[in-house]
Amino acid sequence: MNARTEPAETEAEPGTPARPSLIREFLLVAGLFLVYKLGRQLATGHTADAFRNARHVWHLERSVHLPHETAVQSALLHGDTLVHLANTYYATVHFPATLAFLVWLYLRRPAHYVWARRVLAVLTTAALVLPFTFPLAPPRMLTGTGLVDTARIYGPSVYGPPSSDHLSNQFAAMPSLHFGWALMVAIGLMAATRSRRRGLWLLHPLVTLLVIVGTANHYWLDAIVATAMLGLALAVVPPPRRTASTAGRGTGLLKPRETVLAGAGR
Repeated sequence: MNARTEPAETEAEPGTPARPSLIREFLLVAGLFLVYKLGRQLATGHTADAFRNARHVWHLERSVHLPHETAVQSALLHGDTLVHLANTYYATVHFPATLAFLVWLYLRRPAHYVWARRVLAVLTTAALVLPFTFPLAPPRMLTGTGLVDTARIYGPSVYGPPSSDHLSNQFAAMPSLHFGWALMVAIGLMAATRSRRRGLWLLHPLVTLLVIVGTANHYWLDAIVATAMLGLALAVVPPPRRTASTAGRGTGLLKPRETVLAGAGR
């Protein structure tokens, strides 16, 4: 009997999904971002309703004893550097972080990529309905709250005067897709990885929440509604099916390849 050992032959995992076409996915993701921009722009022209709804939201938050937005902003205003960093985070992290998330999933976790892209598409499409039915001025525009427009005073700012800003709808504060997308990035990365420290991805939506509230761009309720809508999107879109090739990825728990005795039993 030959005692020489050889690695057992391995076969391609039948459940491993194929990576989607790059050109097709580029067009889909580009379309998602375009719908996000154009959809918010189409919902302009409801200034009076937006300010009336803003006062309703502000009083509702106080009646249910939600934390006061001014407390977060006061912490940011202890120094020019901190508030400038918060404004920069708001202006520069939202889109690049989401795009980097999708690119990484596309390259490393194709099944999770398709799932995450579908969830973001459902969330974004649903979120675009609210500005038509519930236009909302952000707290930085609401007088009598004690809040200031930190981006306008300390910079950098991504918004111009609402009357001349043709790139965004500033009366579409609810829901906060800044927070909704950030939360999905964290959930998606936690689902696609197996590191014991993957819970740290939740720092991204946590920091985003403090930034959007502290800079007076969103109310607490904007983030709460975004969370609820994301929950519905996650319930509608089925999660990726785990396979043997991904179950132990990132943990070092994959079983070593078995060895067989060449010629054994002959």
